[in-house]
Amino acid sequence: MATDANGSTRIATRPATRQKRADIVKAAVEIFGNKGSTNGTLADVAERVGMTHAGVLHHFGSKQNLLLAVLAYRDQADVAELDDKHIPGGADLFLHLVRTAFVNAQRPGIVQSYTVLSAESITDGHPARGFFEERYTTLRREITDAFGLLCADEGVTDPETVAAASAAILAVMDGLQLQWLLHPDVVELGPTTEFAIRAIVNGVLHPGPELSSYAGND
Repeated sequence: MATDANGSTRIATRPATRQKRADIVKAAVEIFGNKGSTNGTLADVAERVGMTHAGVLHHFGSKQNLLLAVLAYRDQADVAELDDKHIPGGADLFLHLVRTAFVNAQRPGIVQSYTVLSAESITDGHPARGFFEERYTTLRREITDAFGLLCADEGVTDPETVAAASAAILAVMDGLQLQWLLHPDVVELGPTTEFAIRAIVNGVLHPGPELSSYAGND
């Protein structure tokens, strides 16, 4: 046993147990990505890792807990290579988002499970809805803060445009992932994401003419 910072006793997790939990989560990534969280069952996950249904429940307690563990695994994978295990701020945040897209192109299973679960989360009572609501709220705030630093350097003051751009970056990234999963030979996830993010950032810092100015000039 060990003691945490508050003096409470906790039971240390054995390496073998941590490995088994990791194996279950990786199997669930594939199952939920292929079948969705409704059709994908704990029995499917158990079969993939050579365990019983009860064995999976022993490690996670419920399908909902495993589902949330899959989403946490995806987020941890995004920052695994960063020194402080947290996404950076300022201009580096936009570079991180682009790098993430290039990395995602090498891990279709994680991208597929995330895309399926995020779409399912809008349905009534879905266990991941709170996760995605918090995720989008946090990411919009962090992107808005990063824009704030860039806008200060460029002398730009337009909070409404920044708010729209922050939401648009996330929408573009998730939308391109969907297109890439459907047509991987047509859509290049990394380069296309880089183009889109660069266009949005430049649109905020150096806005051009309104699209309406191009209409009605026949």
